[in-house]
Amino acid sequence: MERIMGVLGGMGPLATVDFMQKIINATPAHSDQDHIPVITASLPQIPDRNDAISGIGQSPLGGMINVIKRLERAGAGAIAIPCNTAHCWHAALQHATTLPILHIADAAIDLMISKGVSAGCGVGILATTSTLTEGIYRDRLNARALNCIEPDSSIQEDCVMEGIRAVKAGDLSGGSAKLMNAAAYLRRSGAEKIVLACTEIPVALAHAGGHDPIYVDATDALAKACVVWATSEDFASVKQVA
Repeated sequence: MERIMGVLGGMGPLATVDFMQKIINATPAHSDQDHIPVITASLPQIPDRNDAISGIGQSPLGGMINVIKRLERAGAGAIAIPCNTAHCWHAALQHATTLPILHIADAAIDLMISKGVSAGCGVGILATTSTLTEGIYRDRLNARALNCIEPDSSIQEDCVMEGIRAVKAGDLSGGSAKLMNAAAYLRRSGAEKIVLACTEIPVALAHAGGHDPIYVDATDALAKACVVWATSEDFASVKQVA
């Protein structure tokens, strides 16, 4: 049975393109036909997730459910969402479909553990304020006995959120400089690993050049989980690859 991955994208568009590239990179392919089938719906008009959580904007839930229904009709067998903040609605989205929705935080944490991260490790989180407030990563890290380290409020707003806004506006250089300052703060605070838990952040840091082994790219982890789902003998399996 062909397993088609459905991608609920557009949040934002650049992050969706980055995610698709990472699916290709994660696939052990020798020809076009070896790549996994993917149907991507990039709908940037879905209301802003941070505004909704802050109470100043429309909920994105209805728009995201509409896209999932489109992916269902198109033949998708599972859903991936390359937007961390959108996972604040993961439970509601999963309730709206019988298709499995892979969880980006689970994928990132599974990947870290598969590479030897053990209990007590300090894990820094670079994410939107909404992702931090909703505990998307914190709760899962705590459940695995990993210590969650988050920026203080001034670093979060002045470096992380301003950096993310810069990337969304196309200013990769300005965004990467701010985000690297936030990463330096997390290092000083004891982080042994730093999860890039907003899909704009890996794009910005890649623009800055190179890959620091302290970073865990949640987008890449989700892409690898998609490949595992599509190629596993166990149709329900979404376990991470090393």
